[in-house]
Amino acid sequence: MEVVDNTEKRNKIWAFLTTGILILISLLYYKTNVYYIYLVAYIWFGFAYGMMLQYGRFCFASASRDLFAAGVPRMAVGILVALVFFSLIQATLASTNMSTFHPAPFGIHTLISGMIFGVGMVLAGGCASGSLYKIGEGNGTSFLAAFFGLCIGQAIFVDVKWFNFLVPQKWIDSAIAKGLPADKLTSSFDTYLAGYVWNQPTLQLSQTKTISEALPGAAKYFIGDSLLNALIPAAVLLIVIYAFYIRKGFMKKRAKAKGRAMGFSDEFTGIWNMITASKRTTIMGVIIGIVAGLHIFVMKGMQIKFGVTNFGQLLTRMGHASDTSIKGTVFDPGYWYITSQEGQFGAWILEKFGWNMRDNIFFGINNGIPEPWRNPALWMSFGIIFGAMVMARLNNEFKLKLPKGELIVWGLLGGLLMGIGSRPALGCNIGAFFIRVAGGDPSGWLYGIGMVAGAFLGVKFFNWWSERKMAKEMEAF
Repeated sequence: MEVVDNTEKRNKIWAFLTTGILILISLLYYKTNVYYIYLVAYIWFGFAYGMMLQYGRFCFASASRDLFAAGVPRMAVGILVALVFFSLIQATLASTNMSTFHPAPFGIHTLISGMIFGVGMVLAGGCASGSLYKIGEGNGTSFLAAFFGLCIGQAIFVDVKWFNFLVPQKWIDSAIAKGLPADKLTSSFDTYLAGYVWNQPTLQLSQTKTISEALPGAAKYFIGDSLLNALIPAAVLLIVIYAFYIRKGFMKKRAKAKGRAMGFSDEFTGIWNMITASKRTTIMGVIIGIVAGLHIFVMKGMQIKFGVTNFGQLLTRMGHASDTSIKGTVFDPGYWYITSQEGQFGAWILEKFGWNMRDNIFFGINNGIPEPWRNPALWMSFGIIFGAMVMARLNNEFKLKLPKGELIVWGLLGGLLMGIGSRPALGCNIGAFFIRVAGGDPSGWLYGIGMVAGAFLGVKFFNWWSERKMAKEMEAF
């Protein structure tokens, strides 16, 4: 009992110490320059995401693994609940011109990227956001996935000519025709980005001619972006999950308890029971949706207050123009986002070893490579780790787990596939799926379909691997 009490006490001390250090860092930033309050906002929203993700055990990889391998829909349902609430708040913000959301290019590349990412997140044991919160819990495999895959691997991927043999000539011609600086159009990813992705249409339902003309004003955001692109598809998915994984068992038990034939009211009861089966996950889903919307509102307010559209402009005002791209920008999404900032961190590390990481579009033209302590989005990722660490400590769930054996391979390979799968679609499970779907961009569902398909393949691979390994062990025995 005394050992347990001492452990709980140490965990609480670590939780308060971590929080105190972040408060001190925030105060130092504010004292240095008031513009850094913009960066501080990212820190604390990241901290909030980390606490919520850890408490609710929110992870897209876990959702897929639980659903396909064990038939447990708890996490998938929680994610859909979060999506519903976030879409309503996003529509409210868009209708008041307080949204920072922007749609992404729509194309088959989104589906393919999602599949690659889906396989990677299952191998790594965590999606992009899940890997970060699991690092906060002390998971070494997640650290390998995030550092060597999302950071280093992703940075190298956008800067080398590793798939030039796959690049069609029309992509090359289209990229050159855009008149980009020759020293920034050097990698295969540059040609793909400028020669293909930038030529694809962007689609946000509220901005389509049909919906915007039929529903002027705020209605187009609530009907187009929220109802049509998020609420109805989410409801359909909940019904499908219920029908395949819950209905049979629920109706059998309910018929036995009620002693009568089942009707529509019982079906609705079954769906509601599925949604509320894990109050912890469902409540966190609601709160995550609300906080994600509040994050957009605060960042838009910051931009209005300081008269900017990107943190790179504030860095330039503070004399740090070298941190920015040639456009004077840095990666500053204005909402919850993972992977691009990890790529920046990887590029910053590689530059310290003499690798020129600015001779490309991703870093040189679009996102820059700010010093880590001046990178707002990267601080959001650090905030997720620290927030998860604090929550794990408070719940006595923190445990340092170093990867061994094949876990090292899965962590490295899975992280690399997540990094590769996030870049062609310009986002991951958060930026390419969750945010886009809630914002009215159908490409988010395309990425989601690919991600689920990839996760299904990943689960099937793991099942095959486990059975093969067990068979060999039995044969040896």
